[in-house]
Amino acid sequence: MQNNLPLDEMTTAEKLVIINQIWDDLLRNSDDIPSPEWHKEVLSARAERITKGEVHFNDFESAKSELRSEFK
Repeated sequence: MQNNLPLDEMTTAEKLVIINQIWDDLLRNSDDIPSPEWHKEVLSARAERITKGEVHFNDFESAKSELRSEFK
């Protein structure tokens, strides 16, 4: 199936509406979307860093405060 959208004739706002409609549709059928192998590799590496204690987590309020102080 091939749909030809008049992209050259559409405004940016119209294109964003179409993109959002596509994402919403994909989310309704998210089990049909295969996860690439590199996702598994990245998640495994992150889990390993957590297990080894190599990462630090902030609660949401601390993270907000830290970001706000950086952008003052």
